[in-house]
Amino acid sequence: MSEQEHWDAVYAEKAADRVSWYRPHLERSLSFIEDASLPLNAPVIDVGGGASTLVDDLLERGFSDLTVLDLSPAAIAGAKKRLGARASKVSWIVADITRFEFPEHRFEFWHDRAVFHFLRESGARHRYVEAVRRALKPGGHIVVATFGPKGPEKCSGLEVMRYDADELHGEFGSPFEKVASCEEVHHTPWGSEQEFVYCYCRMVG
Repeated sequence: MSEQEHWDAVYAEKAADRVSWYRPHLERSLSFIEDASLPLNAPVIDVGGGASTLVDDLLERGFSDLTVLDLSPAAIAGAKKRLGARASKVSWIVADITRFEFPEHRFEFWHDRAVFHFLRESGARHRYVEAVRRALKPGGHIVVATFGPKGPEKCSGLEVMRYDADELHGEFGSPFEKVASCEEVHHTPWGSEQEFVYCYCRMVG
């Protein structure tokens, strides 16, 4: 089974609000985006955002240049259905983030909650970071959230990486200046607890 088939199967089995990482609103992420003081026409991408409500909340706040990328066509289809007519205001990309070639300097804000920790191979992580460096505008912002050191070792049947904030920042290196970080205890839809770590950086080089 390919990775895409795996994630399509996950979304076929569970509604988007029943997957372990679901939150009704991504409060931490929204707070970081607010801290960035972006104009409402700033281009923002949500990586792995098929089941996330971040795009809903950004549309509600008036953001007008939004992109959602996900490996799973089923996840993207579900998000479009959820948004209804508002889906036409969003650019949708079905792709592997480690293989997709973005236009240079396309985005001012890159958001990823719960994708990067699935990249267990160093080559995949390197390609991800190179994609960020290509896609972000100089001075652009990035928030990446992964499982923390006490987080699960597996998610949706796949082994994951776990990071503290310094380790996560270290994966991206010196072009990314760490602005802030925080930990979060996430409660899954069935009530268990998962530790997440958020790292917020700006690309300075």
